[in-house]
Amino acid sequence: MTAAPLPLVACDLDRTLIFSGKALALAAPEHQAKSLNVVEMYEGAPQSYMTVASERLITAIKASSTFVPATTRTVAQYSRVQLPGPPSEFAITTNGGVILHRGKTDAHWHGHMAARVKRESKPLAEVEAFLGRADFAPWVLRLRRAEDLFVYAIIDRLAMPEEFVAELEAFCTAAGWTVSIQGRKLYCIPVPINKATALAEVRRRTNADYVIAAGDSLLDQDMLHGATAAFRPRHGELNVTDYRAPHLRITKHAGALAGEEILAGINALLDSKHSGAVVEPQK
Repeated sequence: MTAAPLPLVACDLDRTLIFSGKALALAAPEHQAKSLNVVEMYEGAPQSYMTVASERLITAIKASSTFVPATTRTVAQYSRVQLPGPPSEFAITTNGGVILHRGKTDAHWHGHMAARVKRESKPLAEVEAFLGRADFAPWVLRLRRAEDLFVYAIIDRLAMPEEFVAELEAFCTAAGWTVSIQGRKLYCIPVPINKATALAEVRRRTNADYVIAAGDSLLDQDMLHGATAAFRPRHGELNVTDYRAPHLRITKHAGALAGEEILAGINALLDSKHSGAVVEPQK
């Protein structure tokens, strides 16, 4: 008799499960010191943190599901993150442009997505040239490519005028690209490259019939929309747009405690799924 497939749990990382020091939103410094562990180092300095409770919860989740990190980070950026528990069999990076299987880039998927982008979206160089305009230099501070699939910029949010965002969104929409602003980063990504499409491919490969997803940004919305159950924190782009759905749960907290709350909710859903109980979504 064939065992039933495990539930699939796909989670965004930054500002959903892991947090920079500025994004923690914890009230007391002494509470931060006692309750946090470093999960990312870069150039010898801590970059990202999880609460101790979150680490325990994610370990339990990995034991009862197929846990899939789903991040806009590149492969190199993702490799710096050390989540507790065993390595995930699948990971989605580069906003869905790359699927990692047992730590290796799936060349077939990468080639498939590159071909779709070539057919359906304007070339990356055109978007790069638009963002690189001299009159945008006061707020577009640095421009980077991600796996030659999309472009992101380090920005000065205070210097960036609202009319620039509107102009960029209009340009990208006409080019078959999408825009997302997260903290000091501005992403421009071809429409075919998205986490929802990559997650659908992982779901096909694992035969999962139950999917839980969590994320905080507009780049996560389609992934959350297509899941059986979904979570978002009370911060980020989806909070600004007030994204809601019948199957979506919104945390009571913001910051690192929201990440902890999301993982606790996922763990409760998995427990109920395995026990056969029904847990109703909470708004």
